[in-house]
Amino acid sequence: MSVAPARSAPLTLPNILTYGRIAAVPALVACLYFMTGDVARWSAFGLFVLAGITDWLDGYLARAWEQQSTLGAMLDPIADKLLVGAALMMLVYDGTISKLSIWAAIIILCREILVSGLREFLAELNVKVRVSVLAKWKTTVQMIALAVLLAGPAAAKYVPEADMIGIILLWIAALLTLWTGYDYLKAGIKHAMSH
Repeated sequence: MSVAPARSAPLTLPNILTYGRIAAVPALVACLYFMTGDVARWSAFGLFVLAGITDWLDGYLARAWEQQSTLGAMLDPIADKLLVGAALMMLVYDGTISKLSIWAAIIILCREILVSGLREFLAELNVKVRVSVLAKWKTTVQMIALAVLLAGPAAAKYVPEADMIGIILLWIAALLTLWTGYDYLKAGIKHAMSH
């Protein structure tokens, strides 16, 4: 049984965690733009991992404590997309993601924008598309890939070929992104054609 979101609950712990995730975005960008070396990499990695943990935790607490809100439902996916988008852009900016692998980043970004638009369109039709198990795997692989790539050369001192592992995981996430994005697109087209 699902709990209907409350109209306004701006200062619940789940919402505060979401605000923190949004605040982590400029902090992550600052780490990779203004700082250099291992300190920059580990700082960005730490912020990203912490933000990823709060993504899981805010949803869990909102359901467990029945503190789901319309505000939280709106901000949570926005925070996720800002975090992923900023991480991808900064990794392209510093050359960690380069050459052919930029296409993996483009695929992921395009899917995020496509799914946001489709969710908005389907919400207007009162159609809810459930998140599939495969989409959850995609998100998990994507977050691990980005975390590994953010650690980058700093991690390579402890785990040889860390950058290559991150790039391989990024491509796996991109392929899963195409697959799951197609599911959303198919649902969107089906409902668009029937209205």
